[in-house]
Amino acid sequence: MTKILLTRHGHVDGIRPARFRGRAELALTEHGLAQAEALAHRVARHWKPVAVYTSPLQRCVVTGGKIATACGIAASVHEGLGDIDYGAWQMRTHEEVEAETPEAYHLWRSAPHLVRFPGGESLQDVVARTADALRMMLARHPTDTVVLVGHDSVNRALLLQLLDQPLSAYWRLAQDPCALNEIEVFATGDVRIGCINDTSHLAPA
Repeated sequence: MTKILLTRHGHVDGIRPARFRGRAELALTEHGLAQAEALAHRVARHWKPVAVYTSPLQRCVVTGGKIATACGIAASVHEGLGDIDYGAWQMRTHEEVEAETPEAYHLWRSAPHLVRFPGGESLQDVVARTADALRMMLARHPTDTVVLVGHDSVNRALLLQLLDQPLSAYWRLAQDPCALNEIEVFATGDVRIGCINDTSHLAPA
């Protein structure tokens, strides 16, 4: 059985008020660094992961590095965990996009599985590359505990696969900064979810 500790990076600028951050390089804020430290302490206290895999974006690399240091293990980058490519929408506010292309924006909010971002990806693209990352990790660690550090959209895509849910259910899942998801994947293919979006280790914002 593989235990996956799936988490999101710490707080960055552009979460509130919301922007389509995507592939933009954003540093963790002071609050985000504190969240990553708290997450690292919780992981080290309760589990013994053998590896940490992160998105290539620095907000995940830094978050994953703190977990790896606390656990005395190595962290490595996996390209498949990179954030969704919002294309022309990247770093624009939701209000700006809604005002310019209201039909496309409302489709994203109501039927996300039908959207391809202009010059960017679709959720189907994200599922394909995160599925590759998941297969690699399960093959490499059939009996281990591992940490994956991703993004809001990436983590939702992974959880929907593990829960055997359609992409149309994308908005039903929340992934807060440095939230923890605990998942067990058995050799039979069965999946057990211990928790989703657990932020009990974080101080109130």
